[in-house]
Amino acid sequence: MVLRPEERPFASVIFPAAAGVMDPDGVYESSVLPDQAGETYRGADAWTRAAETWLEPCEWMVVDLEQVLDTPEDRVVSLHRVRMKMRQTSLEFEMALAYVYTFRDGTIVHARAFGDHEQALKAVGLQE
Repeated sequence: MVLRPEERPFASVIFPAAAGVMDPDGVYESSVLPDQAGETYRGADAWTRAAETWLEPCEWMVVDLEQVLDTPEDRVVSLHRVRMKMRQTSLEFEMALAYVYTFRDGTIVHARAFGDHEQALKAVGLQE
């Protein structure tokens, strides 16, 4: 799926589809973007704002899922490759992205984004 900011994909497609697995008070944290480092986003509306902030400077973005790993303690790691084209500079680049999701009673209560696969794997004890 190609994500474009003007289509508001997180508000209109992605998060509404995931609403059944997201705890209403679930927390999202990210250190991928400098302006999100140290911020905590609580609830689907806040997660949507965080995602749209990330997508805003892009002309387009493609997020490819590479692998999903189960871990102990009700956590799941998803490893991704992201390609994007920046709106102002027309630069295109690719980066790693990973998420660690913590589940309770079948819903996501916490999600954390990492700009490096190794960091995410270390966070859950799958790599030293």
